[in-house]
Amino acid sequence: MLKTSDRRKDAFVIYRTGVWGKSREMIGIDTQGASSEILALVNQLNVQLEQEPKYQPRINGLKVIETPHENGIRMTVQLRELEVKDLLSLSQFFGFSTDAFVLATSLLDRFLGLMKVQPKHLCCVGLCCFYLAVKATEEEHSIPLASDLIRISQCRFTVSDMMRMENIILEKLHWKVKGPTVLNFLRLYHKLILNCSSSERDKMLNLERLESQLKACNCRFIFSKTKGSILALSVLALEVQTQKLHELTETIESLRQHSKINDHDLLHWRARVAECLAEYSSSRCSRPSHKKLKWIVSRRTSRQLQSYHHITPLPTIPEASTCTEREP
Repeated sequence: MLKTSDRRKDAFVIYRTGVWGKSREMIGIDTQGASSEILALVNQLNVQLEQEPKYQPRINGLKVIETPHENGIRMTVQLRELEVKDLLSLSQFFGFSTDAFVLATSLLDRFLGLMKVQPKHLCCVGLCCFYLAVKATEEEHSIPLASDLIRISQCRFTVSDMMRMENIILEKLHWKVKGPTVLNFLRLYHKLILNCSSSERDKMLNLERLESQLKACNCRFIFSKTKGSILALSVLALEVQTQKLHELTETIESLRQHSKINDHDLLHWRARVAECLAEYSSSRCSRPSHKKLKWIVSRRTSRQLQSYHHITPLPTIPEASTCTEREP
């Protein structure tokens, strides 16, 4: 008789379900040991996989950026990567979640795949994508004013310009803002691995570290040309290999097959992820800093910036020795 942990693992390895419950395919053995949580995660994954193609950048449009001189534009890969790094700095400055940054990058790449954006408009496009992502992922009280974003980013356009560009982006993307992202897939795969694993070493797959690695990859244009599901599983597969968690190899393989990812593609993008992370300090990836950036600005700039946090003054609290009321 199988142990509970073994049954949970086997249940996922051989379980596949159709999207929205249209079909259910059993591969190999019975799925009696599958917990409701695992089945719910698999269903979520299926929904994300079905919707993913609708939110992918146009590859042909992105290829134009790689050959700007041949296509009569001045937009380059380097400019796109610099813009994404600026968005990452803004996200850290305001203390926004990884969700906001990843969604902003996704929106930017989708728009760049559709439109030939000139460099002079890139800052406005990037900031609008960032603002749309923030409004879709952050709490209402955390959303800054558009004017504050413009001042902090030091972009040279007005709030009206930003609003017009935001409408253009929404129209071109058919108002589809919040869809499946690489971060969604990373978290789903991570949860499935933890739920299906019977090893105590699975805790070495630290989600915080994985998200930091993913942000590093997002800053590289090359990863815009692959699906989020492939990139997410590539990051996980590399971490399993790096940490020598051989007992999780079978689960990674099951996720690959379930997601219909070609084995060659996974190996290719895993190698690309390894190259990208090699350019970053391992300490930066393993110990991400959550502190807000400290910006040094001139007095003139400081006077122009409005305070982001408005603090209500408290009345003076009298000391005990000055109190006139007697204790009962």
